[in-house]
Amino acid sequence: MGLFDSIVNRFTSRTEINWEDLEETLIAGDLGIQLTTKVVDDLQALGRKVSGDDIIEACRKEITAILGDETPPLPQKRDGMPNVILVAGVNGTGKTTSTAKLANLLKNQGHSVLLAAADTFRAAAIEQLEVWSKRLDIPIIKTQYQADPSAVCFDAHRSAIQNKVDFLICDTAGRLHTRDNLMEELKKIQRTLKKQDDSAPHERLLVVDATTGSNALSQAKKFQETLDLTGLIVTKLDGSGKGGSAVLIKKELNIPTRFIGTGEGEDDFKPFDPQSFVENIL
Repeated sequence: MGLFDSIVNRFTSRTEINWEDLEETLIAGDLGIQLTTKVVDDLQALGRKVSGDDIIEACRKEITAILGDETPPLPQKRDGMPNVILVAGVNGTGKTTSTAKLANLLKNQGHSVLLAAADTFRAAAIEQLEVWSKRLDIPIIKTQYQADPSAVCFDAHRSAIQNKVDFLICDTAGRLHTRDNLMEELKKIQRTLKKQDDSAPHERLLVVDATTGSNALSQAKKFQETLDLTGLIVTKLDGSGKGGSAVLIKKELNIPTRFIGTGEGEDDFKPFDPQSFVENIL
């Protein structure tokens, strides 16, 4: 059940709004305490009996103001140098799959793409990305399990430069955001990439699971400290009305959602559309 359905079912038929009940419903929809408080304040300021439609419109207004109208695009082609994208996230969010799907999206847009299997701490991740590489016919640079991720990224970056590839996408190790030593590895990868291009990496994307709610915000805070994130990939947006974490992260950290994953297929991945997202979450 989406947030809209929940509000209609619980509040439309009531003659008086139970504000505490409404607050609990909005927070359960992953809108967070600050945004929920703003919505409730706006509704109370109307000075009249509030309907379910009023609640929906107030939510739509506040969420739209936070997300904006457009999503920042990825960089354009550079003369002879690749755009480098780091993809990070905790295990289980769909990070490696999202890396492959992003590569496929760019390939279908006419770009040349190279994958780097730098998630060397999880043996299955290398094989998983290699399977995607063969399936999508996208070249990959890989190494052995437990090899140095920075070295993989360096070799892939050198290959991308030599072959004038448009985009290099590095799948970094899935890690708990509370493990400082693993987070330090991300800094090392960035330093290594800068040896061949001081402007790299050009995008640093965090994959978050839409169903994890406020936990995604705590993940984003830690990764932001390490990577200075440029955007989110929000996965598991299957039409259930979840995804309020994207709003929370944009409001508190000003990190925009750049792409969304909506299913298991290679084409169930697309650029983020704020207007469609608002309609889905409500």
